[in-house]
Amino acid sequence: MTTLADRPHTALLVIDVQKGVVDGAHQRDAVVANIGTLVEKARAEGVPVVWVQHSDEDLAKGSDAWEYVPELTRQDPEPLVHKTFGDSFEDTDLEEILAGAGVGRLVVTGAQTDACIRATIHGAFVRGYDVTLVADAHTASDNSAWGSPPPDQVIAHTNLYWRYQTAPGRVAVVAGTKDVRFRD
Repeated sequence: MTTLADRPHTALLVIDVQKGVVDGAHQRDAVVANIGTLVEKARAEGVPVVWVQHSDEDLAKGSDAWEYVPELTRQDPEPLVHKTFGDSFEDTDLEEILAGAGVGRLVVTGAQTDACIRATIHGAFVRGYDVTLVADAHTASDNSAWGSPPPDQVIAHTNLYWRYQTAPGRVAVVAGTKDVRFRD
């Protein structure tokens, strides 16, 4: 139902699953495994996998912390989007990549739930994309020392409110890894 004309395809977004981002994150190993399952499923179905990689003063480009986790490997033809803001669309070539592939629906995975995941799902939705958030394939670190709820609650709340997100001509979905369908 995307509002983007002539963009019937789906892409899998893998956002910021970098060593320094997910180190110590809630259920890190299970989330990374779920993302790996989705990457393989997308590849098998010929669905584009788009990798997003964050850098900032705490996550220096080229550093070990900046690298993707070793369990996930990008293949050469798969796009890599470098970003410096939470929203993966902001000041990047993500929109151009998706438009070129005719993508109007995104399946979103990665980290951090309460930062780059939320910013990107909202950014995509307001730009006209249908957005599926994979409930068990995004994670957050424990920021409760700074007043945030514990990560399991951050994740649960994001999954809860996203399933009720609405806008004209767009669809917001929450699905578990096993329920994700890249094609209707």
